[in-house]
Amino acid sequence: MSVTIKTEDEIASMRIACRLASEVLDYIEPHVQPGVTTGELDRLCHDYMVNVQQTIPAPLNYAPPGYSPYPKSICASVNHQVCHGIPGERALKKGDIVNLDITVIKDGFHGDTSRMFIVGGESTKQASRLCSITYECLWVGIARVRPGAHLGDIGHAIQRHAESNGFSVVREFCGHGIGRKFHEEPQVLHYGKANTGMELKEGMIFTIEPMVNAGRAAVSELPDGWTIVTRDRSLSAQWEHTVLVTSDGHEVLTVSAGSPPPALTGDAARAA
Repeated sequence: MSVTIKTEDEIASMRIACRLASEVLDYIEPHVQPGVTTGELDRLCHDYMVNVQQTIPAPLNYAPPGYSPYPKSICASVNHQVCHGIPGERALKKGDIVNLDITVIKDGFHGDTSRMFIVGGESTKQASRLCSITYECLWVGIARVRPGAHLGDIGHAIQRHAESNGFSVVREFCGHGIGRKFHEEPQVLHYGKANTGMELKEGMIFTIEPMVNAGRAAVSELPDGWTIVTRDRSLSAQWEHTVLVTSDGHEVLTVSAGSPPPALTGDAARAA
């Protein structure tokens, strides 16, 4: 497994790309309202990225081996859709939960982040709790990032927090290294054993993006070849940040003026 350690110049470029990705989510948040289609959200984000930011939407026409090209500029995953939901004619309803996943390319570097939105501002107690606990899972994982720690520490902490709250963690998809390429090594699992896996080193940059289900962990792929759903049709939530390993800990790169505040940071996160 070959992991690219970023130089100071590359880190500076990643800070810019990651902030821009987060700013797309700031921009689109007021538009996530009952009645809007996921296709309209995609159009708005695409125009903002291309015409305002002068960035490239990384998902558009992205085609890893074995996949047909992804046809849109963002991923929009609603309710029981776990990830990679293709925007289209579906109109959002009050109480829906939706993950919007944004990746931009700026000057050759990728910034990758996602947030959950509760359409209309309120949903069921289970849906709201799922979104909240999944956000805590993200930050519980981030809290483990420091030189000398191991990838397994991140996954173990996320899995323990999700399962202790009655939820399950999707196994088939994971976080990933990122930089000049959309997906690099290492793979960052959201489950596992502490003190196992690759040792973290200063200069690594990767995403942490737990996908947490209200029901069972099993997932299926829809015939479109991209959209992943819970097999039992239970709700699913996901949050994502891109994180840098620093000399004494970590730096979350995908932050902007509208980013939600961290959850369970410091001693609380490490104890969770």
